[in-house]
Amino acid sequence: MAFTPSAVYKKEKVATEISNISPEEQKRLAEEEKILLEEERIYRRGSVSVQDLISPASMKIEPSYVLLGDKYVRTIFVVTYPRYITVGWFTPIVNLNTALDIGMFFYPVKAEIILKQLKKKAGAIEAQILGDAEKGAPRDPLRETALRDIEQLRDDLTQGIEHFFQYALYVTIYAKSKEELDKTSEEIESIFGSKLIYTKRVFYQAEQGFNSTLPLCNDELMITFNMNSSPIASSFPFMSAELSSDNGILYGINRHNNSLILFDRFSLQNANAVVFATSGAGKSYAIKLEVLRSLMLGVDVLVIDPEMEYKHLSDAVGGAYINISLASDSKINPFDLPRPVGDDTSAEDIIRSAVITLKGLLRLMLARPGEGGKLIFSPEEDSLLDRALIETYARKDITPDTNLKSGIEPPIMRDLQNILEGMTGAESLVERLKKYTEGTFSGLLNSPTTVDVRNPLVIFSVRDLEDELRPIAIYNIINFIWAVVRSERKRRILVVDEAWWLMQHEDSAKFIFALAKRCRKYYLGLTTITQDVNDFLTSPYGQAIVTNSSIQILLKQSSASIDLIQKTFMLTQGEKYLLLECGVGEGIFFAGAKHAAIKIVASYSEDQLITSDPKQLLEIEAAKKEFDEELAMENEPA
Repeated sequence: MAFTPSAVYKKEKVATEISNISPEEQKRLAEEEKILLEEERIYRRGSVSVQDLISPASMKIEPSYVLLGDKYVRTIFVVTYPRYITVGWFTPIVNLNTALDIGMFFYPVKAEIILKQLKKKAGAIEAQILGDAEKGAPRDPLRETALRDIEQLRDDLTQGIEHFFQYALYVTIYAKSKEELDKTSEEIESIFGSKLIYTKRVFYQAEQGFNSTLPLCNDELMITFNMNSSPIASSFPFMSAELSSDNGILYGINRHNNSLILFDRFSLQNANAVVFATSGAGKSYAIKLEVLRSLMLGVDVLVIDPEMEYKHLSDAVGGAYINISLASDSKINPFDLPRPVGDDTSAEDIIRSAVITLKGLLRLMLARPGEGGKLIFSPEEDSLLDRALIETYARKDITPDTNLKSGIEPPIMRDLQNILEGMTGAESLVERLKKYTEGTFSGLLNSPTTVDVRNPLVIFSVRDLEDELRPIAIYNIINFIWAVVRSERKRRILVVDEAWWLMQHEDSAKFIFALAKRCRKYYLGLTTITQDVNDFLTSPYGQAIVTNSSIQILLKQSSASIDLIQKTFMLTQGEKYLLLECGVGEGIFFAGAKHAAIKIVASYSEDQLITSDPKQLLEIEAAKKEFDEELAMENEPA
């Protein structure tokens, strides 16, 4: 070690000062230093370090696994690979719904060394092939294939297209019990085996296997396989699903690789979709963008709008905007029947289905809360309503023998009241029904239908309805839409915004679930949007609707609902934190078995039509007002 002159001088000065101190003083200083070091050691023992926080309470090493605290840990390593492996073969293991640590180690090998070995190997195989030919033996396809592979690899290495490595791959599994550890180990081994990849479990190297998959870059197993760069690249586990197809609409940009997410929802097993997000995360913006782009492809769209968010879009594209309220002229008769399609559906089945649906609506209107707040009728009331509904249709000559394809006049709610008034024991039902026929709510359900849905975009607004009436009105609107859908098969999308309203009551939740299951047969795609994730997913019907939806869009989530979202959609920790931290219009797009991180983007013109940002809407209104004033000034006579 070299010292500068100043450093040498300081060192000699300190030595001189120490030599001038008496032996007793030196002993005292040494004792003080010893006491100081001991106190510092005691202090460090009492302080908490990062290692103390992350380290397990105990570690027991067994021959084939490690017991890390209360967790069972085992490492599986790859021994050999087949001649050919497909791109993304490792993805099924990475996507397993279990805790895994994966270690990959790459040891570069110089090309000249490999070329020398390949030359020898190629010569040996050629000699064997020639020897077999001279003997008249049949050709050996395995040797010929091996020779072609060697020659191809030699060419690629020489041209720098390929590089050569020794490659090690280890997978460490974590489980809560020995049985779960063995089960998960067998599952992973079977996935490897299905790819013709041979693996082994560690034996008397459990600790070394665990250490090899820690983020320390220490390969303590050193079990490698000779491999060139192309198959190694196919093992790379972090793949982004491509969701670009030849048909469909643009949903957004893939945040992983900036590719376009183009998709046709009608190409999946069903065209249903669910959208979950917090308030202001962009869920209505995303669906309005889908609505606008679907209209350009000839798809009819029907929307239930709870907050009048779709009015500007409807006016821009010439849609029909129907305001449903007590004072509105737009009425929907819940007794309307669908026209049968083809000869398969009988009038009896249609009437029976209508009676069941009407009983669900009347339960929302008239039933009393039972146990757990569930709305119920007594058995007597249920029987009375069943007979009354059938007789109400019969009074209008609508029976199982009626030809529903011809013009018929369906009854209204007042006709049901008249029937109930003639029945013994229906006095209580009549009194409760009068509120909807003669009382405060009589303007909602007691009129023939005056709504025309012959428009590519039809929006039903329920903003002006009282909260008590909103579930009843939405139920009635969806029933009316379902009757329209069953009357004519064509590509349609039904958007139910703030669907948690329907999940609050069993009958409405059951109805929307039945719609989600049956709408595929009528070429309808149901889109349910909600920000109250907990209410929606804790309902058994809400869970079933998610299961019956091929497309799921998850945007920014709140910390209160993220755990339930993670469990329902089996998200990884990375995907969970992505949903907690992403910006407006960002999230995860699921389409069948594929999913990708998405950023929803719109053009300037689209953005002006679909935005619901109050600040932006005020700016648009101000610009429009200014434009109108300038236009008026230009048109004034000089």
